[in-house]
This record gives sequence, structure tokens and C-alpha cells, in this order.
Amino acid sequence: MRIAVVGATGRIGAKLTEILLAKGHSVKALSRGGPALDALVAKGAEPYIGSFDTGAGELNTFFGDADAAFLMVKTIWGSEDFHGHYPAAALRFFDALRGSPVKFAVSLTGMGSDVSGNTGHFQPFYVLDQILNRLRDINLVHLQGGWFMENLFGWIDSIAQHDRIGWSLDPNVKTPWVAIQDIADLAAKEFDTPTDQHRSVKQLGIDYTMTEIAAIISRALGKDVDYRFIDRSDREVEKIFRERFGTLGRWVYDNDTLAALNDGRITFYEDRPALRTTIEEFVRDTLRPLIEKARTDGVKPETFLTWSSKG
Repeated sequence: MRIAVVGATGRIGAKLTEILLAKGHSVKALSRGGPALDALVAKGAEPYIGSFDTGAGELNTFFGDADAAFLMVKTIWGSEDFHGHYPAAALRFFDALRGSPVKFAVSLTGMGSDVSGNTGHFQPFYVLDQILNRLRDINLVHLQGGWFMENLFGWIDSIAQHDRIGWSLDPNVKTPWVAIQDIADLAAKEFDTPTDQHRSVKQLGIDYTMTEIAAIISRALGKDVDYRFIDRSDREVEKIFRERFGTLGRWVYDNDTLAALNDGRITFYEDRPALRTTIEEFVRDTLRPLIEKARTDGVKPETFLTWSSKG
């Protein structure tokens, strides 16, 4: 099968491209170029310069000789135009795919992509899915990824400095977590046996509360690490965030995201594909060495996450 991979040099795209090549597929790799693309070309990928995130390149021809496609939009953390970025990229996908020979596509979306309304971080995923669903001649699998386990890297300094994780997710709320490698593995399997359904959704993630994650990290480190809930209705917390760490727009955006999780609007079903990587394995093999290194690296500039974790 000839597969056009969007974001082929990203964290997920690069792993997926390597897996597909190893399986014997022909891969057309979209990237902005550089050493990462050169490395994939050396393994057999065909390079194509461009970006659906920015609109750069001759995107209308990217899918022109492909049987299938992998689609994803780059998350631009901290961007004030996050909600506009996803629809713009989705419309570029739509324009390039309609009339193309592609008959099957896998789209990496996010939890909550099936929920309309004001859901903060999850709202653009809903728009992405709705636009792609208009492609009537393509069978499409939406892979709803949970939080990336790699997102725990944001608390490395918090744990190293304060033995604590601070965040505003309710301590009793379970959310799904998935390793990047597992996303790539499961996406690759979709191309092995393409669905004959016009639209399907598969949710990726294993549920944990933040308290459970803190306990898992404690066991891995042999040292107590706790979870500190930050009440975002506290005006002093908002004041500190806006004065030192971000804008009012970002504050409201994050509030909407966490509210959608804490009030149960964003949730996962029970029927999900089995995942190879657990949080326990990820913490032991990947996170723990980074925390131990951070303990000896000295104090880093304070972020909102490290501020939330002290005291």
C-alpha cells in the first residue's frame, strides 16, 4: 500500500513512518525538511516538502498518488490561535483529499472530539473531525488519543524540586493516558486491515487519576510524591498566573479544558484497544531517569506547573 503520512518527522509521524516502511509499505513523507526527513529517506521514504499546518508547499498534489493517508495537526501549545489553527489545517486536508485516489485514512484526533460546545483544548478536535467527516468517498478512522504519557515531562522539575505534582484536574477524575509509541503502533495496524466502515472511532488510553499517577511515581522513585489540587476559582491563583506565566486568554482556555474533564463532559468508553505501555512502565523506564537527572541539574526557571507544585 502507498501511504501518505502527514507530519512524518514529528514525534508520532516518524515512528509511524518507520513502522510502515518495515512492514513493506511505500511511504510518502510530508515534512518541512531537515535531518529528520533525511533519516527517513535513508530508510526508504519518499520526501515531500510542505506543511498542512502552515499551508506551505504544493499540498493539492500530496495525496495525488496515494492509496491511504495518515492525518494529524500539530498542537501548538500556548498559541492564542489554537482554535483557529485546527480548522484551517482541516480545511486544507479536505481540499487536498477530495478527488484524490485515497480511499482510506487514519486521523489522529483527541479525546472529546465527539463533544460539541466550549471544551477548551478539546474543542478544535471536534471541528477537525466534523470537517473530515464530509469526505464521503473515504473510509476514515478517528484515533482519539488521550493525554500523552510524555506530557508528564512537564512535571519533571516539579517532582525534582518539590516532590509534588500540581494541577487542577479533580483528584477523583480518571483520564486516559497513552504513550506516543503505542499511538504509532496502533495507527500502523489500521493500515494492515483497513476498515470497510465509512466512519469509525477508536479511543486510545488507560485511565488513571492524578493521585494514582503520583503514587506510581512515588514507588518508582522510592520517595513520596503527592498530588496537589490547584483551585482555579481562587482569584490569587489567577492573579499570579496572569502576572507571571500567561495571558487572560490562556487562563480562560485552560479553565474551559479542565472544567470539561472535571464535570464529566469529556470521557472515554470502556471498549478500547489494548495498549502495550502502562504508566508504571513509562515512569520506570522513561520518566524516572529524567527526574533523577533534574535533581542534579540545579533549579530551573519557575513555570506555572512548578509554582503550583510548591508550598
